[in-house]
Amino acid sequence: METKTKAEFWFDPVCPWAWMTSRWIMEVEKVRDIEITWNIFSLGHLNKDREMPEQYQARMGNSWFCGRVVKAVEEKFGKDQVLLIYTAIGSRIHPGAETVSEEVFRSALSEIGLDPELALEMNNAAWDEKIVESHERGIKMVGDDVGTPIIAIGGIGFFGPVISPAPKGEEAGKLWDGVVLAASYPGFFELKRSRNVGPILN
Repeated sequence: METKTKAEFWFDPVCPWAWMTSRWIMEVEKVRDIEITWNIFSLGHLNKDREMPEQYQARMGNSWFCGRVVKAVEEKFGKDQVLLIYTAIGSRIHPGAETVSEEVFRSALSEIGLDPELALEMNNAAWDEKIVESHERGIKMVGDDVGTPIIAIGGIGFFGPVISPAPKGEEAGKLWDGVVLAASYPGFFELKRSRNVGPILN
C-alpha cells in the first residue's frame, strides 16, 4: 500500500517567489499523493544585520507583520489553518497588489472565518520568538546563504525551486518528480540559472 510523501514548506508571506512555489505545490497535491506541512519563514530575521535600501527595509517590516499574524493563527487554531491564512494574505499582496496593512489582515481573516481582530497581532512582538524558531529549523536544513522558499522531503531540505509561472496539472507533477529525485541524492547541492522573468502571478 502506497503512503503519502510527506514534505514541509517554509514561506515568508511577503516573498513573491515563495508565493509562486506555493501555488505550484498546491497543483502538485492534485496530481501526486503528497502531504505538506506549512511553516513560517522570516526574511526580516534573515536580513536583520544586513544593510539594504529603504524600500527593502520596509519589506522586512512587513515580513514581521505578516509572520506575526500567521503565527498567531497557527498557535490559536492549529497547523491546518496556516495554508488558509497564507493564501488569504498572499492573494491580496501578490496578485492583488495590495499593501500590507491591518485592513489586509482583517479582510484575510474574515475570508477564512476567523476574528478580524486578530489583525492586531501584527504589532505583537511576543510572536517573534516562535517565528524565529520556525525559521531557524528550516535554515538548519539548507544553510545560511539562502532564503525562501524552503522545501524538506524525508528530512532533506533545499531552497527552491524558484519558478515563474507556476506549472499546472501533470506538468506540476513532473517538476515535483524531478525535484524529489534530485533531492534524494545526498551529494546534490545546486542547480541554477539566471532569472529572465519576474513572478508571473496570474
